[in-house]
Amino acid sequence: MSDPTAEVIVVGAGPAGLTAALYLARYRRQCLVLHDGTSRALRIPRSHNTPGFPEGISGEELIGRLAVQARQAGAEILDRHIATARLTEGGFVLSDAQGDEWSARALIFATGVEDVGPGLSRTVEDEALRNGVLRYCPICDGREAVGRAIAVLGGDDHGAAEALFVRRYSDAVTLLALETPAFGPGVIEQLDAAGILIEPSPAREIAPGAVDVVVGLQDGRRLTFDVLYPALGSKPRSVLPLSLGVPDGVAGKVEAGAPLGGPRPGIFVAGDVVEGLDQISVAFGHGALAATRAHNYLRGLDAETLTPAG
Repeated sequence: MSDPTAEVIVVGAGPAGLTAALYLARYRRQCLVLHDGTSRALRIPRSHNTPGFPEGISGEELIGRLAVQARQAGAEILDRHIATARLTEGGFVLSDAQGDEWSARALIFATGVEDVGPGLSRTVEDEALRNGVLRYCPICDGREAVGRAIAVLGGDDHGAAEALFVRRYSDAVTLLALETPAFGPGVIEQLDAAGILIEPSPAREIAPGAVDVVVGLQDGRRLTFDVLYPALGSKPRSVLPLSLGVPDGVAGKVEAGAPLGGPRPGIFVAGDVVEGLDQISVAFGHGALAATRAHNYLRGLDAETLTPAG
């Protein structure tokens, strides 16, 4: 490939993408990060399970620190929304909606996922997240809801599984649904045995406040909870890697081994868009793995690795 924009382009500037950029820059690789400013981590009001921050850290501060560290090491970070990716001889080309293009010898996609929300406006939802009355990740912050009145919104087996997960943190867990609940065989019995209340009347209004959230039901009742967990799934931003032949995994995500590479040489995927545990600590590890594999991939192309005798 003649005169690429960068040796490696990272798409996405969340914990995985910025960790990958840091590693690549420290490997003395020319690294460019392209992102659209919508990392899910930016919406975290305060994370208490990010290793190394016992006092907690906001997602915005964490992303800011990671960006500073990557830039100090030599990475370039640009705010661009990438619309398409294609293979070329010796590398790859990325394009945005305006037709601007960037080329690279290797790619790392760290494009993340988007949570499916309960239908609130972005302004209202962001304020509810800041107030801690709306939460999306019980793995991350279930401990902060110990002993509180918890509602889980999701009237299917996925919602039931999340309700059972948060039951460890509280005796007062209610499972709500946007439509009439529908569960697989034996699920209702498991919920009953765990002491989880199944609300049969669908939720029609969700009104977050400063300290609680009120849910209006179809039958006219209004219930108040300390915290609401939507369990409505997520939308992986996997279009770009899948378009280049990266194998898909479960529920639209990329298969779990993607940080290590795959059938398309030079393409690596890291972070929440990869099938597995959506956690900041996992994203850090994915970023380090993908960056190191990309670095060694280029070393192999440039005959910088040891060639076995014989």
